[in-house]
Amino acid sequence: MVRQFRAARIADVVNKNIRSKYRPKSWPVAPLWLKAVEAVPPAEVLTRTIPIAHQPPNPHMRKPRRTYRPQQITYEEDGLRQTFFRDHPWELARPRVILETDGKDAQRYDWSKGLRQEGLPLCGECVVQRQMYLMHSSGLSKDQAYDVARREFYKLRHLEEVEKRVAQEEARMVGAYFDKSPLQIGMELEDKMYESWKSWAANETAKFEAMRSKAYTSFGRDEESGAGAGSASGS
Repeated sequence: MVRQFRAARIADVVNKNIRSKYRPKSWPVAPLWLKAVEAVPPAEVLTRTIPIAHQPPNPHMRKPRRTYRPQQITYEEDGLRQTFFRDHPWELARPRVILETDGKDAQRYDWSKGLRQEGLPLCGECVVQRQMYLMHSSGLSKDQAYDVARREFYKLRHLEEVEKRVAQEEARMVGAYFDKSPLQIGMELEDKMYESWKSWAANETAKFEAMRSKAYTSFGRDEESGAGAGSASGS
């Protein structure tokens, strides 16, 4: 029996059903996927193609496994980013613009001049690109290049903090004032929530103590009242 490829002629079948005079009323217009199927018809190849190998095969493997599964694409920068942000998790909390033109913006900077690049704010990606440059051009190892780039990063971060502190002091000298910092606002919210929880816990503790004292004071009264009623009825 010859195998029928209905998926290959599904667009023709739908077109015939739409143009037919005896089409059902529940299908008045063409479905949204019809133009896409007509432009890119489904494949009729029965054999599965082997995806592109991004990594060399394992020579110690006797039988190939996951042959038709796409291989994971990894880059050298991935491990460097993972190491940096694992050591500096608070760098992820800094706001950053991640919009790029084609994903190769880092290649347009001259990383031989250091971490400070024109038009690029200081961030963890600067450390990663600087470390890669030192590894490939200066012949340093991964750890050595990471230490050099990290030392430069700490120095520039310290200069930024000093400049910011000096600018605030100069602004206060001429009469400017600053509102509360995000850290102070967060601490006030935390203190407010703690005080509300403490008042709620005090009320709940008072209710529990009242219920426990009531249980102790009423213990034995029901038995005494029942015994007195029985003796009165017997007499």
